[in-house]
Amino acid sequence: MILSPSMLSADFSVLGEQIKEIEEAGAKWLHIDVMDGIFVPNISFGACVYKCLRKISGLFFDVHLMITEPERYIESFADAGADMITFHVEATEKAEECIDLIHSLGKKAGISLNPGTPVEAVKPYLEKVDMVLVMSVNPGHGGQKYIESVNPKITELRRLCGEDFLIEVDGGIKKDNIKAVLECGANVIVAGSAVFNDDITGSVKGLLEEV
Repeated sequence: MILSPSMLSADFSVLGEQIKEIEEAGAKWLHIDVMDGIFVPNISFGACVYKCLRKISGLFFDVHLMITEPERYIESFADAGADMITFHVEATEKAEECIDLIHSLGKKAGISLNPGTPVEAVKPYLEKVDMVLVMSVNPGHGGQKYIESVNPKITELRRLCGEDFLIEVDGGIKKDNIKAVLECGANVIVAGSAVFNDDITGSVKGLLEEV
């Protein structure tokens, strides 16, 4: 299992320190949510923020684009230091072009689907992408409750994609439900408030111990 702590829940007044702390605690990935205020109601941050973090962190930058027409910005996010760039199937009419562009820039490509979007929407791209991200909350806000109705989608994707394929789940995952999500077939777990709290090191280690 790969743990990808969500930077959206971090304290931005001490962001660099907290990113170093999750890395020292054993996290290998950093989940970076980019929101445009159009595809989702909130606005988060742009590539310039994690470009600065790239200078101090060796984490795998797992960049999640929650933006309309992601094809317009993929190159700038790649240049800023992303390792994986994931976009939403609902946000573009050029999904295949996005995947090809990401790969042409030497990055891994992921595709995401919202809780209400069926697996059929991403089926045409499963052989082209490196990861599928299943949203287990409605995107745009942190701290939401896990939507259990997405579990059959995770299981179906595991059946379709095989044992080693990366299936990431994002939203509402905590220590008390992480095992159930993994049992459905997920192998990359995004955790926000479950990591970035008063005990970041203990939270990272606690989640990793649940595997």
